[in-house]
Amino acid sequence: MTSRSLLEGQGIRQITGGLGTLDRELFEAVAESPTALLDKAMPVLTRAADHSKLWFAIAAALVATGSPSARRGAGRGVVSLAVTSLVTNQVAKRVWKRPRPNTSRVPLVRRARRMPTSNSLPSGHSASAAAFAVGVGLENPPLGLGLALLAGLVGLSRVATGAHYPGDVFAGFGIGAAIAVLGGRLVPPIVPAKLPTTEPLLVDTPQRPDGDGVVLVINPASGSGTGTRVIEEVREKLPKAEIVELGGDDDPETVLREAAQRAEVLGVGGGDGTVSCAAGVAIAAGVPLAVFPAGTFNHFAKDIGCDTVERTVSAIRAGDVSCVDVVRLNEDHLVINTASIAAYPQFVRTREKLEHKIGKPLAGLYAMLHTLRKGTPVRIRFDNKTIQTSLFFLGNSLYLPSGFAPSRRTRMDDGLIDIRILEAGRRLSTLRIVSALALGRLERSPLYHEMQVPEFSFEAVDGPTPLAHDGEVEHAFERASFTARYRALPVFRPRS
Repeated sequence: MTSRSLLEGQGIRQITGGLGTLDRELFEAVAESPTALLDKAMPVLTRAADHSKLWFAIAAALVATGSPSARRGAGRGVVSLAVTSLVTNQVAKRVWKRPRPNTSRVPLVRRARRMPTSNSLPSGHSASAAAFAVGVGLENPPLGLGLALLAGLVGLSRVATGAHYPGDVFAGFGIGAAIAVLGGRLVPPIVPAKLPTTEPLLVDTPQRPDGDGVVLVINPASGSGTGTRVIEEVREKLPKAEIVELGGDDDPETVLREAAQRAEVLGVGGGDGTVSCAAGVAIAAGVPLAVFPAGTFNHFAKDIGCDTVERTVSAIRAGDVSCVDVVRLNEDHLVINTASIAAYPQFVRTREKLEHKIGKPLAGLYAMLHTLRKGTPVRIRFDNKTIQTSLFFLGNSLYLPSGFAPSRRTRMDDGLIDIRILEAGRRLSTLRIVSALALGRLERSPLYHEMQVPEFSFEAVDGPTPLAHDGEVEHAFERASFTARYRALPVFRPRS
């Protein structure tokens, strides 16, 4: 061994010896601190963290909040904690041999009731605390910050009660945080899309406290009788509004066009298909549209903030009108919500049927597997490529969240069409898609296509294919082109 190697070895031993001395001095400083707060709080906190009881209780509370990010954080935190506990106790503690501290200088009232007999390095409590806090923080940073402070106190409690040296605690923090971060790399957290905000395009419209100039076309039987209730409420709150009740033999578009000729405000009550028809009539007539929630789902009414008759009435009385986008389909149809081909409608029905029983994530996973296995794929050509798909979704404006479970819009005037396509027909495509969905990595799968564009078109390779939009199944199309019409539809909607 050369003299240089000897000098390097001596230097390393001096450094590690110095760190060990510093570690023991810090431990003694904390142990000998005559602080009533440490004496009372630290034993309670360290016992609460035994066997991760504290973190499991917090995880249960986060799940109970109903917040999606909090629930995802709880799941990620528990998984990170479980992996960390396994690595720390079965690997790390067997690699580094270090005896527990001498507790003679720790006040008796503060000492742990049962001193652990395993190696001191690293601290398992600290590793679990860091893993849980960082895991939660990856999904919900504000919650993660608060839990990081709590994790720090748990680490302090291990020193204050004489169970560990400070170095053991720091080593545990490092292991737990590293495993949680690695988990975030393997299964990336969901980051909510941050949409640009712009001022809405408001339309100067007279106030109509009694409903003057409003012509409401509504089907009393729509929404399993909801239409009748809406008619009664409108008659009471807007006594000067004209109400036209659709009969079973009436053509809604014809009646709407006749009503628009004498209306200053065209009102409509019915399902989203009827509202879509009324939107086209209102644009052609140059009058604002008032939507009353009289259908079964009322997706458009909810997205513009008119989920109740009272909110629509308030907007009419106040003259609150702003413009939203619509999508033109082949220049002679209008889409106000969504359009789809292949088995997407069946996917949505299956998911909605189960999500209240087993939760939306599992329901979505099952619905996708069922649809991919049972659905009939369609071959389409777009952007100079041909793919086979069982699930095709098109939305008016950007829908959230990203992935194949779009459910809401935070704005409806971005001038964009939202496209989501799952590609089938490739080798093991079903297994690859379901695996990516289960791991939260669908957006990164080469079988998933997502676009936000002002226009989109496709050709059905094998002949005309049925296309559904706004809850209605249209005729089969061989070619379909979609164009966003930016802020083309003035609608009554609350401003707040």
